[in-house]
Amino acid sequence: MTRLALLRHGHTEWNRAGRIQGRSDIPLDAEARADLAKLCLPAPWDTATLWSSPLERARDTAELVSDRVPDIANALTEMTWGDWEGQRGEALLATPGSGYAHIEDWGWEFRPPGGETPREVAKRLTPWLAGLEGDTVAVSHIGVMRVLLALAHDWEFDGPAPFRIKRNRLYVITVEGDRLRPDPDPVRLEPR
Repeated sequence: MTRLALLRHGHTEWNRAGRIQGRSDIPLDAEARADLAKLCLPAPWDTATLWSSPLERARDTAELVSDRVPDIANALTEMTWGDWEGQRGEALLATPGSGYAHIEDWGWEFRPPGGETPREVAKRLTPWLAGLEGDTVAVSHIGVMRVLLALAHDWEFDGPAPFRIKRNRLYVITVEGDRLRPDPDPVRLEPR
């Protein structure tokens, strides 16, 4: 049995400004670095295999909470937002005809202009998931986490999500073949 604990990277300047980051390699801001340096992975996750997206904000988060250098998986890179990267979601929602939508209205085929659908993100994650063994922590991004949690909860990106992703929490999924099962409650990072 494989248990996968998902952790979202710390805040960046773009997060705080409401900008869509996607694959833009925006670093953690100073406040996030200071906050993460005070936290660590709880047992047994502190000794689990550690993976990260190649983007700096995820790699640095992984190192700060574990005191280890993570293995890098390109599959964990954030969803590509194409032409919308760097823009503010609120502004896109207010622009008639932009095509931007709240996550509850996406469906699996929602595609930002020049970007990636949730289904395409799931497809690139599948081979990486199949190679996991034992307890694993993956530091990644909200888009990747939404896709994996949607699969685990059998949510179709329509209507309210059955989960809410918060920072500094591990969202644990049991991986059994091609079936994902979510644990009911996230696990908080611990103070050092």
